[in-house]
Amino acid sequence: MSDENEKHAEKMRKIKEERKKLMATKTEKKGLIMVHTGKGKGKSSSGFGMIMRCIAHKMPCAVVQFIKGNWQTGEKRLLRERFADECRFYVSGEGFTWDTQDRERDIAAAENGWRIAKEQIFDPDIQFVLLDEINIALRYDYLDINEVVDFLLNQKPEMTHVCLTGRDAKPELIEAADLVTEMSLIKHPFEIGVKAQRGVEF
Repeated sequence: MSDENEKHAEKMRKIKEERKKLMATKTEKKGLIMVHTGKGKGKSSSGFGMIMRCIAHKMPCAVVQFIKGNWQTGEKRLLRERFADECRFYVSGEGFTWDTQDRERDIAAAENGWRIAKEQIFDPDIQFVLLDEINIALRYDYLDINEVVDFLLNQKPEMTHVCLTGRDAKPELIEAADLVTEMSLIKHPFEIGVKAQRGVEF
């Protein structure tokens, strides 16, 4: 073994030992409140990635999709056509706010979505619930942020995971969450005239 390789191996041995000691201190298990927010792409994609993990681990899960309405996304098609038994998929929105142009209808749709979300979170068979784009409904005050946070902190079953996506997550939700990831926009093809494309955006 070369000197460089030996130095590398020794460094990795030390890192492994430090990692082992660190992991020994992490013993708690709980259902997490996770928030994916920010102006960058990938918030929903990451949430659906966790849905696929749950399916692979045989963890029953559910999706409640706010805002997007009947937009035919790849993830909705895949989950409904091939994994309907493993993952329930609900759509509560009627489309983006600039499409509906009707605040009362948007509020009613969001409230219905939140009702379904609570049912899924309370269901003892469901272990993970993705609330896709709920942050948009909260941003426009279609839902009461205090009610949502109180439910997540005080009524959510202890071992149920909930992931909430959408830009502009409210400070109250960020404070309540166990994990918050902000997607930063550095560059996007939309800025140079490239439209949303199948397999990438939907």
